[in-house]
Amino acid sequence: MYRGRIEKDFNTWVSKGMLDAGAAKAMLAEYDARGTVFSAGRVLLVLAAILLSAAILLLVAANWEAIPRLLRVAGIVGLIWAFYLAAAACLGRGFKAMGAALLVLATMTFGGAIALVGQMYHLSGDATDALLVWFAAACVAAVAFRSAALAVFCGFLAWAIFGELVVDNDVSFEGNGYIYLVPLLIVIVIALVRYTNAGIARHLAYLLALAWLGWFYIELPEVWVAGLLFGAGLVAFLVASLPLSPLYRFARDAGAAPAFYSFALAVMGVAALHTEVDGLGQEIAIGATTLAVALGGIAIAGRLNGAVRFLGYAVFAAETLYLASETLGSILGTSGFFLIAGVVVALIAWLVIRLEKRLSSKTTVEGSVA
Repeated sequence: MYRGRIEKDFNTWVSKGMLDAGAAKAMLAEYDARGTVFSAGRVLLVLAAILLSAAILLLVAANWEAIPRLLRVAGIVGLIWAFYLAAAACLGRGFKAMGAALLVLATMTFGGAIALVGQMYHLSGDATDALLVWFAAACVAAVAFRSAALAVFCGFLAWAIFGELVVDNDVSFEGNGYIYLVPLLIVIVIALVRYTNAGIARHLAYLLALAWLGWFYIELPEVWVAGLLFGAGLVAFLVASLPLSPLYRFARDAGAAPAFYSFALAVMGVAALHTEVDGLGQEIAIGATTLAVALGGIAIAGRLNGAVRFLGYAVFAAETLYLASETLGSILGTSGFFLIAGVVVALIAWLVIRLEKRLSSKTTVEGSVA
């Protein structure tokens, strides 16, 4: 999608004489040569590796009793080492896609081996223990090979650990203490992202952080927890978005994600505050705060961060309609509410158009000055 957009922009600028055709072609070639560019062939190779690892493990499991125990362990270990060595050979010769697929195949086989060996020797422990061991091995392999594919794999494993803890074990504050390891897993995944340049895994880590914080509020639905989430998200958003912040350049180097997900955390916190307040006056106060946060997010980061801008629009529109339904709509009835909703939506549309024009003109002016 991004590649097609920049190619279209280059063609437009070339046709207007703003960019040399040779320069545009060279820039597209440089972009295509990057290792992080999406390739359907690479994705299909990784999917093939996953299917092959599943087939191997199912084949071994189906004939498990017919194979001597020592031979079983030796065969599994041999498969793992064979895949890792083959991956190293492919990467050494420049076959990056095949090497990434073999690394995923080896790591998948390692995970299956944990389950099969645990079943064979009747080892104690639950699925969370196995997933943590698998995650640790995948992290070691990701660092050893500096593999972006394995960094993404570690992100999915972190989600699997969180899901296992929350869904299957019904974790609570007094339950399985492994749930407090989730923030550490998030930090590890983010570190792997920066080390391996695996951009997509960054979103897995940030989404997991939001999910874990949401679980924390669900387990402890208190006003102070909702306020803490809102305050932490707002501070993090300002730190990531304001040029005066000492961490602004670091956040910009990480892309649009830090500002967007911190803004999403602030929105999640203020939404939680909505469920805790009681009375029309408090609802109006929280609603006004929500509107201010939405407009503030658009004003601070909306010009450079489209995700923050659209989330701010959505929050502003939803909160405005909610306030109308809770106040004027309840007084005037259903027909009155729809009338008010139509007027409100029209006003929101007008405001969005004005903001878009203002942001666009500001960007143009700054570009001409530069």
